[in-house]
Amino acid sequence: MYQALYRKWRPRTFDDVVGQSHITDTLKRQVAAGRLSHAYLFTGTRGTGKTSCAKILAKAVNCEHPVDGNPCNQCPACLGIDNGSILDVLELDAASNNGVDQVRALRDEAVYTPAAVRKRVYIVDEVHMLSTAAFNALLKILEEPPAHLMFILATTELHKVPATIKSRCQQFSFKRILPGDIARRLEYVAGQEGIDLTAEGAALLARLADGGLRDALSLLDQCASPDGKLGEEEVLSALGLAGNLETARLMETIAAGDTAGALETLARLYASGKDLGALVGELSALTRDLLVRRTAPEGGAALLTGGYDETTMRRLASALEPRRLMQMLELLQRTANDLPRSSNRRTDMELCLIRLCDATLDSSPAGVLARLARLEERVSSGCVPVSELTEEQKAKAAPRRAAPRTKAVQTEAAPVQETKTPTPAAQPAQTAPAEDRPPWEEERPPLPDEPVWEDEAPAAAPAAPVRQPSRPAARTAQQAPAQSAAPATGGSVSIWPDLVAALHGVVPAGVYPFLSNSAMVDGRLEGEELTLWMDSAFTKSMVGKTAVLQAIARTAEGMLGHPVRCKAAVGKPPAPGAARPKRAAAKKDKLDELVETGKQFDNVVIE
Repeated sequence: MYQALYRKWRPRTFDDVVGQSHITDTLKRQVAAGRLSHAYLFTGTRGTGKTSCAKILAKAVNCEHPVDGNPCNQCPACLGIDNGSILDVLELDAASNNGVDQVRALRDEAVYTPAAVRKRVYIVDEVHMLSTAAFNALLKILEEPPAHLMFILATTELHKVPATIKSRCQQFSFKRILPGDIARRLEYVAGQEGIDLTAEGAALLARLADGGLRDALSLLDQCASPDGKLGEEEVLSALGLAGNLETARLMETIAAGDTAGALETLARLYASGKDLGALVGELSALTRDLLVRRTAPEGGAALLTGGYDETTMRRLASALEPRRLMQMLELLQRTANDLPRSSNRRTDMELCLIRLCDATLDSSPAGVLARLARLEERVSSGCVPVSELTEEQKAKAAPRRAAPRTKAVQTEAAPVQETKTPTPAAQPAQTAPAEDRPPWEEERPPLPDEPVWEDEAPAAAPAAPVRQPSRPAARTAQQAPAQSAAPATGGSVSIWPDLVAALHGVVPAGVYPFLSNSAMVDGRLEGEELTLWMDSAFTKSMVGKTAVLQAIARTAEGMLGHPVRCKAAVGKPPAPGAARPKRAAAKKDKLDELVETGKQFDNVVIE
């Protein structure tokens, strides 16, 4: 009966374990000196030798003739443990025996002395799967076991093991095996099995194993052919991978922004049966190597996977900047995470390639940062030609160049300065027909708090009124002189709607909602003093700060063309009269009025 290579070539001594000398040397010294612990905890990723070392240790402590801490594999104890005939060494799977009842049964039988060997050894694999109650039942016997008892616990997820268990064990961490060590072991096994494995094929299998020797042996078993050479191309074909050459060509089309070429390459690979998940993994590995090369050109050479020649790596690295590589790597990682749950893997892969070729289609933060980095690099090297802009981009950029915000404010303030003194004999303003006027120059009724003096006639309008494309609503030529005349006469003027519109982006974002709410804040201009009437003390505490009032005053000065003082008050602004207000005569003192009229009181005579 055929036996899988990873089972057939499982290590039988500590010297056979690959890449874990920091652990095997320690265990050999403990066995040779007889200084063994009652509990061990082996941690590490899959396929690194945890269970193999546990079985070797169980044989070594019971071996009748150990050799430098290694089991002899020839005595009855070693042979009985290998074939499973000695029941004193028991291997348990915590995933299927994770209940408290199984642990209690184990605890009850552990007190009995072994029948065939010196020590009773319990190997508990994937111990993190035990329940909380099972861990608690294991604590006492794990802390004070009988002299003949030994526990060897193995897990791939150390963070799930309680601290109370860790503190009672000697912990050994198994690291990932280096690709070079895996390749040498594969070449040795292939030579013993009669497989014609080339060095390139062994190196490729070692990289695909991701630090696990068991995975590498399983891949070798899958790709092995008794009647042919097993090289890099044969491995790629057997595993359904695209290969380094195809991956490099695909990356070149992505770097050049050739979306059509990338989709054609994907269609060819898909038709030939290549696995899309493996293709994403290969692109991610290449992008990672390019990113390491760009960010750490000196010390990062040892971190590369080594699957590509120097010329290809140099050409691809020069075409992609680090920010772009980070965006590509994040997109590939998201796609690799979503592919197993996708209903149409090919469509998702095509969308990924389209976003990789055109960064403007990637709306993620990484995509935006990649576009900004590319723009900064091009601007630093020279101006971006206008011919490269699309028609839509040119149309969007034209208004911003033609009408900047600061110029619009200046054009609004100019008429105010020119019409401070109205001319009584002026003729009514001539306005353009309604169908020719833009929306911002349409006639509107005067605001309720916008006074117009009865004894003053509106100033004459210019023959050809200039239309201002400013954002605040423009007043008609008939109303503008009346408003501008108010500061000179001391009347109350309402510039508040236009001023609120101009304050957008000037005051803090948390203050502007108060200013734009007419029920909470209303502004009245009296001469050169602008009073902000608040509905409550809370609103005043938010709007009446010195920095906010100064910003409002500066904006009002830019609109009116003369200095403005701004203050805050709580209450309602004085309501304007129903009729248009007239200039009131100076108020007389009450005592003078009594003297003029000659009024007298019973006990006072005013002379």
